[in-house]
Amino acid sequence: MPAARESLLEAAGAALSGRPWPSVRMVDVAAAAGVSRQTLYNEFGGKAGLGRALVRREADWYLDGVDRVLRAPAAGTGDRLASLAEWTVRAAAARPLVRALLTGHWDGNLPAPPGRGARPGVPAPGPGELSDAERDRAAELLAAPDAAHRCELAVRLALSYVVAPARESGLGELLGLLRLLSEPIRTAGGR
Repeated sequence: MPAARESLLEAAGAALSGRPWPSVRMVDVAAAAGVSRQTLYNEFGGKAGLGRALVRREADWYLDGVDRVLRAPAAGTGDRLASLAEWTVRAAAARPLVRALLTGHWDGNLPAPPGRGARPGVPAPGPGELSDAERDRAAELLAAPDAAHRCELAVRLALSYVVAPARESGLGELLGLLRLLSEPIRTAGGR
């Protein structure tokens, strides 16, 4: 039941935006989705399964955004990487599950992180795996020398702003710096 599954995930996400995960009740999620509790349990097996699916969905949402940013027309590699960093910072600020996926910092207000007290089922990537996925996508989508290395640098710089948010002008400074990544990278021995 793909429609019921999507409705349940939407309802669970809406419930999570209004209260901590431990307070989210399955009966309320089912009612908000317009399905029976039995449908919810058939689809996810219980609250832990619903939480894992919600986390996986957020990871997919984030990586879909990474793809959109990297595919968007831009003046150059540096502009795309600056846009990727901005996407990362803004997505993490707006969505607590994305922030937890990117940083590995899970609090009691979110569904249990993958692998912690959860049955196997819908795995979600950890921070290193998300960074690796971004790097690999950049290497594939950006026709630039050292695209993977540059992307990894952009993501790591953006994550520093996720972990320790700065004033808005600080983000602008970061984006300006990342635009410089369109310049060839010089090594210590190169000119």
